[in-house]
Amino acid sequence: MSITSSLQSLKLSSPFLHGSTSLSLLSKPNSSLSHQPLKTPTFLPPIRALKSLQGKVVCATNDKTVSVEVVRLAPHPKYKRRVRKKKKFQAHDPDNQFKVGDYVQLEKSRPISKTKTFIAVPVPSKNGRQEKKETGELGIPLESQQPQEQQA
Repeated sequence: MSITSSLQSLKLSSPFLHGSTSLSLLSKPNSSLSHQPLKTPTFLPPIRALKSLQGKVVCATNDKTVSVEVVRLAPHPKYKRRVRKKKKFQAHDPDNQFKVGDYVQLEKSRPISKTKTFIAVPVPSKNGRQEKKETGELGIPLESQQPQEQQA
């Protein structure tokens, strides 16, 4: 009987027993607090999903259309190694300026046809400068090209 007497001496003390706590305190928070606008952090950049891609032109035979292959690295679903995934996109090239092997940037636009939703744009240079075409010259004047002012 010692077990039953010890169980009877135990009393559970909780504010929820016997209705001692009113339910009004447990209801939803005050409406004045819930109407405060949520502020987004200013240090986070805006999310831009699939606005622009870069790839290599693999087909330029169609008029005003180029086929661009975009290569990305993605983890393998089972082995978790990074593998190359390729996908081809059709892009609008209004001036037919791109040839096979050119690198282009694809900008998202309104649907131009059933398969074309990108516009092909030349890739901007990484340094912000225009790329100089090499002509094979060093740009240093030779002695024969020096001004001959001292020969007087």
